[in-house]
Order: sequence, then structure tokens, then C-alpha cells
Amino acid sequence: MKGSVIALDHIHGKEAAALMIDGQLEDIVVALPDGVLAPETILRGKMGRPVKGLGGAFVDLPDGLRGFLRQTKGLRPGDPVLVQVSGLAEQGKAIPVTTRLLFKSRYAIVTPDAPGLNISRQIGDDAIRAVLTDLAQSAMAGAQTHMGLILRSACADADDQTIIEDIAQMRGLAEQVLADHAGVPECLVAAVGPHMAAWRDWAMPDTLDDTAGSFQRHNVIEAIDTLQRAHVPLSGGAHMHIEVTRAFVTVDVNTGPDTSPAAGLKANIACVRDLPRQLRLRGLGGQVMIDFAPCAKKDRQVLEQSLQAAFRRDGRDTVLAGWTPLGNFELTRKRDRVALSACL
Repeated sequence: MKGSVIALDHIHGKEAAALMIDGQLEDIVVALPDGVLAPETILRGKMGRPVKGLGGAFVDLPDGLRGFLRQTKGLRPGDPVLVQVSGLAEQGKAIPVTTRLLFKSRYAIVTPDAPGLNISRQIGDDAIRAVLTDLAQSAMAGAQTHMGLILRSACADADDQTIIEDIAQMRGLAEQVLADHAGVPECLVAAVGPHMAAWRDWAMPDTLDDTAGSFQRHNVIEAIDTLQRAHVPLSGGAHMHIEVTRAFVTVDVNTGPDTSPAAGLKANIACVRDLPRQLRLRGLGGQVMIDFAPCAKKDRQVLEQSLQAAFRRDGRDTVLAGWTPLGNFELTRKRDRVALSACL
């Protein structure tokens, strides 16, 4: 099926949203297991003592949970502190949190302690940018001097009143939370659910299907079943295996039946092009080790350039560490999702 489809449904009793583009699953969001604090949750915590050697401090959170904060300048043990969950932690480890709060909606992001009015670079039309600049200045008039605003790319297709109302809602929420600084650890703003996240973060689709059974109708269930398998077919008969160990994610690339001199390079480039999507859909992060198919050393630069382009388009925090002495490639990727297998 050509075009884009957003399907809103439930799977295994959990709320979920899926984005299909030209019949291929491009993104999926599933509600987290009970007891897991989702990224973007805003909480009031209580500072603990700095941890020597780790460059940060533990923070007491609601329900006996514990976070780890690196931005500790000016904070003392026992101080109340507003933090936002910035990632997911492995079982038994502290939850990563940050004091750099973001209040995010479809059209606007309000940024306390990051002043300035900014417009998405994806909006290139100077006339539209000028109108949005005027809207931003008007909507943020009288705001605290340390509060900034980012207008997102969705503003390009929205009417002025909708944008103004969205900014006002996020600004009001930010001011309310910032004024609620003192007190015991408490959850102040919960992260949005999958259906709301789809509205907020995905572009308007050609088709929106929010009725029961939408996952079945648009082959989302079949795509999810495929993600449960380690084997990933690639073009030209090549394939890769994506497997999770306790220490890191492993990716093994194989050429398949192709025995031509360029088979290794072709398989590796096919892997690189699909790897960001596969990691995103599977909810995998942390250290990733890629065992590429054999190819000439002179081709490594081509692979590095392909990796940079692929992960830049993906838009998630990824660090390309480089080649190991054994010829594998290492990268690290922010843990911003629970593994799909754990959610299901």
C-alpha cells in the first residue's frame, strides 16, 4: 500500500501506535510496562550526596525510585529539584534524569533555562518563518526571561490560532510546574501515551485509522511478528542477525549466495541503511557491535559515511565510536525505549 498510515490500536492489552509508510513499518510506540517511568516524565525529587568518580548525584524520586543526575552545580544534598526522565535504565540501576526540562507539544516546545525563540530548520520559507517569529514573540510576551520557545516543523501547515493556543498551553504548564518546586518527591507531569505521542511527533498521514483492528488491517501485527526474529533479510539475498546480549547488541552481516567481489560491500551498505530503523523498532540501545561482512579496508570510509548519513536521518542520539582492532564497528545509542520484546 502506497502512502503513509497511522494506526492506533491495542496489542496484548497495551495501547500502541504504528506508522506505516508504503507498506513498511517505520515506527511503533507501545505503552511501557507498569512501574516503568517513561522518558519525558517530569518529577520533583530530593538531592542526594554527590557520587565520587561518577560525576553526578543520586536523586530520591517518588515511590522509592532513584534517579541519577549529572547537572549538580548549585544543588546541595536535601534540596528539592525538578527533573525530567531522560532515558531508560537497566533493571536495578538508577533512572537517568536531567534538570533541562522540556514541555513538548505538536507545535511548540517550551524550554525553561534555555532562553531564545527558535523555529525548526525544516521550515525553509522565509515568509512563513517571519510570521512564526511574530507569533512566538507575541505568545511569549511577559514570560520569565529564562524561558525559551521552539516552534516545530508542524507549524508550517497549521493556522495561527492553533499555534498560539498550543504555545499558551505549554507555557502555562511550564509556569505551573516551575512554581511547584518545593515539597516531597512527586510526579508532576506524566509522559504522554502512544496515541498522543503519535499525534504529537508524527507528520499528518494520508490515512488515520483509530478503530479497533487497525493493526490487523494494515499488517502491523505481521510486521511486529517479524521483529521478534533475529534474522533480517537484506537486498540481494544478504541478511543480518540482530541479537541482544547482557553487555551489548550484536549485529552480524552475511552476504548470502552472492559470491561477487563486491558482495561484502553491498551487503554492508544494505545493513547500514536499514539498521537505524531496526534498532528503533526493536527498542534497542546502549552499545552496539557490528560484525560487517568481509570487504576491503579501502571500503571502510564508504561504510562510515553511510553510517553517518543513516543515523543522522534517524535523528536519535548516536555516537559512532569506530573500528575495533578485530575489524568490527562500535557505536552507542541512547536508551530511550524499552525493548519491544519486553513491552509485549
